Amino acid sequence: MALRSLVRSCERSVQVVNRFNGVLATVKSTGAWASPDARLIFWLVILLVVSGSGCRRNDPPSAAVIDRSRQEFTDDLGRHINVVSSPRRIISLAPSITETLFALHLDNEVIAVTSYCDYPAAAQKKERIGDTLTPDLEKIVALKPELVIVTTASQLEALTRQLESLSIPVYVTNPRTVRGIIGMIRRLGQVTGRVERANELATEMEERVRRIESRASLLPRVSVLYLLQLDPLITAGKETFLNDLINLAGGRSISGEEKADYPQFSRETVLGRSPDVMLLSTLHGSRSGEALLDEKRLRLLFASTPAVRNNRLIPINSDWIDRPGPRIIDGLEQIAQALHPESP
Repeated sequence: MALRSLVRSCERSVQVVNRFNGVLATVKSTGAWASPDARLIFWLVILLVVSGSGCRRNDPPSAAVIDRSRQEFTDDLGRHINVVSSPRRIISLAPSITETLFALHLDNEVIAVTSYCDYPAAAQKKERIGDTLTPDLEKIVALKPELVIVTTASQLEALTRQLESLSIPVYVTNPRTVRGIIGMIRRLGQVTGRVERANELATEMEERVRRIESRASLLPRVSVLYLLQLDPLITAGKETFLNDLINLAGGRSISGEEKADYPQFSRETVLGRSPDVMLLSTLHGSRSGEALLDEKRLRLLFASTPAVRNNRLIPINSDWIDRPGPRIIDGLEQIAQALHPESP
């Protein structure tokens, strides 16, 4: 195709030259050729015309054209959003989302995070746009993101609507189980153009879950109370990934049938349900496993429970189990070990 185009272009140039040779002969026969000004104008016209139709290839522009067309995705709430292919400017509005994006090797594409996004360490160097519950709308808009990712836990419905009205796509995540978190990671890989890395990470997480399930299936289930806080006493309900973690690890949560996501329990309820193990939330970011709750007071309040009598009050890394991201499997393995320490 390129050769034929080149030949046609050259043929046109030859035709132009032949026509001007005819014109030249006519001009000379009239005697006008004797004027120097006439000869100069004539040759300038020939030069311009021939150079404009010379033998050249119709090459495409040398700069590569990158297809950044928009694609439609459905988020965890069933909302349809249009996102530019492989977005380069992403804002995360939750620590779990930030961890996931960095795990998908999107370090350079993440341009801003919340003040609570402390993992990995590189995330702390990113632009801050406020905390998880009250992000700065003006700052988000000024950063011109191609994609904003939020979680339903942040309760940012109003902000989501405001960003949508400004044509800024917002993807909402809402995982409710451990496998739901794994599925979320796969979907985020699709939205951000990191499908291969997301599938690799998700497959590795699924394999670790299967190993824990296989181990737990051979062991007796123990009753568990997971304590988020003490005053008032808050635990995790049926439709939470925290309850799912306990089930996968071989336990049975004493609040596992509660409809509220984070129900409030009385002291009498806990004593009546008599947990074998109490899992205690630790301070976020605590490297020493410092418990968020007053363990001495817990022992006094629940002295008659098997958990206290058998000294099974176990701190669990909150960063691993409270954030629905890749490290949730680290939390699952820690809980499994806490429930059945005698099992390899």
